Amino acid sequence: MKRRPEYLVIITGLSGSGKSYVQSTLEDLGFYTCDNLPLELIEPFLDVVASHEDANRIGIVADVRTHDFANIFPTFYRERIQKLVPNVILIFLEASDEVLARRYSETRRPHPMAKGLPVSEAIQRERDELREVKALANLVLDTSQFSVHELKADVARRFQLPGTEVTMLVTIISFGFKYSLPYNLDLLFDVRFLPNPHFVELLRPKSGLDPEIVEYLHQQPQYGEFYGRLLDFVSYLAPQYRKEMKSYLTIGIGCTGGRHRSVEIAQRLGEDLAGQGYSIEIVHRDVNR
Repeated sequence: MKRRPEYLVIITGLSGSGKSYVQSTLEDLGFYTCDNLPLELIEPFLDVVASHEDANRIGIVADVRTHDFANIFPTFYRERIQKLVPNVILIFLEASDEVLARRYSETRRPHPMAKGLPVSEAIQRERDELREVKALANLVLDTSQFSVHELKADVARRFQLPGTEVTMLVTIISFGFKYSLPYNLDLLFDVRFLPNPHFVELLRPKSGLDPEIVEYLHQQPQYGEFYGRLLDFVSYLAPQYRKEMKSYLTIGIGCTGGRHRSVEIAQRLGEDLAGQGYSIEIVHRDVNR
């Protein structure tokens, strides 16, 4: 007897209603996902992935991009999928005509059912054709009033396993401004106002990872208050980013050369945030320059 996944979520609905965001959220929650899979390939796909380790929870996006989807899917779902998988949930996403039309205007992508029709007519045609599919759904989500983040948060709340949550990796990069800014920072802090150990001859060859630099900086009158405020600020912001379903948060700490001040502060900040339970990566980009 062929092994089947224990749990299957099929995501469908109106074009532009947010199906790709639901898929990516399920993937973040540990689902094995696939987008735009032809209906005739769903069963072979389930056979293959069911043999993969940790692939018991599957998410599939299927919609009108598949030929004759509205006519084929209802029977296929009732007579094949519901009998093959013990726990299957069908999610149908929709939104108002006005919101869908605006989303297509913003993305400038063609509606899959347009074929020469105005977007408004294509939306209505798709809505009419999918009435039977919608009637089969276990969960209908109207995303008209959802932001992307609110949609992802709602899906995560419904489908995450007990005791789990979408994790956020916090990357802290120390760097030297003289060597340019790191790419794609979310937060940037300039610590060049602190006295520079570079100008102390005995400290110049050392780095912010050495105890001598740590002691020197901690003795500076500005350091203690600044670091306390920095930690409080980042500790306040990080949960806000996590609530927005952000998977990665990148923080840059910069000084002139990226060897002393930024290194010490980035290292300490990373260790303190790790103590708060965050997944942390610390990168000292310029420490050996």
